Amino acid sequence: MKIYTKTGDKGTTSLLGGSRLLKSETRIHAYGTVDELNSYIGLLRDLEANQNRGDVLKEIQDRLFSIGSHLAVESKETKINLPEILDDDVELLEREIDKMNEELPEMKSFILPGGHTAVSHTHIARCVCRRAERWVIALDQQEPIDEKIVKYLNRLSDYLFVLARKIGQELGVDDTPWQARIN
Repeated sequence: MKIYTKTGDKGTTSLLGGSRLLKSETRIHAYGTVDELNSYIGLLRDLEANQNRGDVLKEIQDRLFSIGSHLAVESKETKINLPEILDDDVELLEREIDKMNEELPEMKSFILPGGHTAVSHTHIARCVCRRAERWVIALDQQEPIDEKIVKYLNRLSDYLFVLARKIGQELGVDDTPWQARIN
């Protein structure tokens, strides 16, 4: 199979099912940003700081591929068999958040991202996740999207925030509180 088809040379791309859309459409931004997020999760999985979290991060990547397939289908009337997004997927993230939070100090203010490369990469993944969530919500305003997808992305950004703090704790990097300059 050739990797290049030349069918996108004029600014369009195919959805699952064969219909074509401009690459600038909301749907393409939504699943493209989910794909970008999946790549960032892969980067997090490759970091030494996450060697004991590889299974959870791989599970997240699998769910993001499932979400991408849902977003790449134009119509809910499709006959294409899509992988399921389950409430259990969200619950896994919640359990992981709760486990990490039990070991973290209470947050008393907003914190500045950074302190270590692994922490910073995790915050970037969180920001990409929030952008994916915004694009999915924009798409949902045009055509209803499974509410579990928005819920999953919302919880995933929470997971990534807590993961950034947990990685910092494990690496001995303190949170840097944001101190607003107010007159």
